[in-house]
Amino acid sequence: MSGKPLCVIAGFGPGNGLAFCHRFLRGGYRVALLARDEEKLAHHAAGNPDILPFVCDLSDPDAVALTFEAIVDGPGIPAVLIYNAGSGLFGPALDVSLDDFENAWRINALGLLAAARAVAPQMIERGSGAILVTGATASLRGGANFAAFSSAKAAQRNLAQSLARSLGPQGVHVALVIVDGVIDLPRTREMFAGKPDSFFLKPAAIADTYYHLAGQDPSAWTFEVDLRPRGEPW
Repeated sequence: MSGKPLCVIAGFGPGNGLAFCHRFLRGGYRVALLARDEEKLAHHAAGNPDILPFVCDLSDPDAVALTFEAIVDGPGIPAVLIYNAGSGLFGPALDVSLDDFENAWRINALGLLAAARAVAPQMIERGSGAILVTGATASLRGGANFAAFSSAKAAQRNLAQSLARSLGPQGVHVALVIVDGVIDLPRTREMFAGKPDSFFLKPAAIADTYYHLAGQDPSAWTFEVDLRPRGEPW
């Protein structure tokens, strides 16, 4: 087994997830990537023994438990868990389906709890570890067309706070990152054509914050940090 620490990115994608992967690799970590798309995982893991792909549906607690069991039995106990899964289901309360509402909660809140329960006991036993959660503006307020997403993200934020309060005294750092703005991706550039660079959040810059949080000294831990472009109103 490698002597490098392990970072698990639960909810891997081409934006923040990929940036997290590159940043933690550069910091000397092995990185386990969790997503539903096996082909996408295989593509990003190809040729790098420090990238470990795991197919997992984070809305299914049984699948989460089995996946983390395989991680602990294989590459080892994670030093860092980044819970980056999120469901962007939008619409007003009278239009969103009940199934979509529940699914948003399962991905954002239930999945976080399942993942935290899978890694926290080993982190507590070791006396260290970090669980970093990707929140959103909707974690703090509900817009008219964000009935499912904002409810799920608010539940996720409160759960993260509960985890921080209970796990912190046992040596596990839990932090929430409120991402307030539009992530710089090809599809968002297309959606917001004509917007200047300063309008977008750079995934690599976001990843730097996560890396810093993972290494904070226990005497000065952060629970919640918000990230936004300099021109974003708040």
